[in-house]
Amino acid sequence: MSVPEFPGRPDSRSQKPRRKPGRLGVGVIGAGRVGAVLGAALRAAEHAVVGVSAVSEASRERAENLLPGVPVLEIPAIVERAELVLLAVPDDALPELVSGLAAVGAWQPGQLVAHTSGRFGTAVLESARALGAIPLALHPAMTFTGMSLDLTRLPDCTFGVTAPAAILPVAQALVVEMGAEPVVIEEEDRVVYHAALAHASNHLVTLAAQSTQLLTSIGVERPDRLLGPLMRASLENALAGGEGALTGPVARGDAGTVAAHAAALTDVPEDIHLAYIRLAEVTARRAVDRGLLSADQARAITDALTSSWQKGTE
Repeated sequence: MSVPEFPGRPDSRSQKPRRKPGRLGVGVIGAGRVGAVLGAALRAAEHAVVGVSAVSEASRERAENLLPGVPVLEIPAIVERAELVLLAVPDDALPELVSGLAAVGAWQPGQLVAHTSGRFGTAVLESARALGAIPLALHPAMTFTGMSLDLTRLPDCTFGVTAPAAILPVAQALVVEMGAEPVVIEEEDRVVYHAALAHASNHLVTLAAQSTQLLTSIGVERPDRLLGPLMRASLENALAGGEGALTGPVARGDAGTVAAHAAALTDVPEDIHLAYIRLAEVTARRAVDRGLLSADQARAITDALTSSWQKGTE
């Protein structure tokens, strides 16, 4: 496999505008929140976005706002025109899309094919690689709104990058050009990598939503005023100090308070009650493992939690 030098691969099938040396013709498949933003970031780095696929009204609007002047094309036409194809589609749709394009011989030798899935590495692109394409996995560890605001957040963003060793510097360079930082993730570690990010991000949203629901149920009009400073400080302290930053009744071994919490939550939606109990149990176990809590203190907490759950399900 030859390593491209960010060429402008000559192509007699289409007329392309002149570009600076080292710039690529980029095709974006999927103008969702991620694809449109990354396409705009590559365009800001002076790569030429030669086409974008956008099916829904929302994706067409994103393409118009973030990639003005870029033609909306069918997927085969984008693959034909592009030197770098950016696949920004849902995880479950990615394997079929790649293999379907391979079945009709759409992939081209020397063409860079990058996907933005956190779950997959480059193995999912094997059918494209078999036709001479060069596989890359570039996953941004960030939540996207699909608006121009996301472009200002990229400098604080890290991408999980997976690529063959010979092409890894190109993958890393693309991420740097978008203003972000690349971190290499091995192929076999992609699922664990993605699970860690989903656990941190998605479940944080669930926790915030559940806590907001509880506060709203007791008449608090602006739950965000209570939760915002607390959650931001907790997150910053946890990232800086790990579990040594743990505070609250579990960390203190205050089984009576934990029992009172759990008892009060038997009358709220079951998902909130269950989440509190399970997370308190896990927190207690991890606190013991790290010497923050004695085994007896943890046992008193888990006994109180078990009793609450049994009463709540009777």
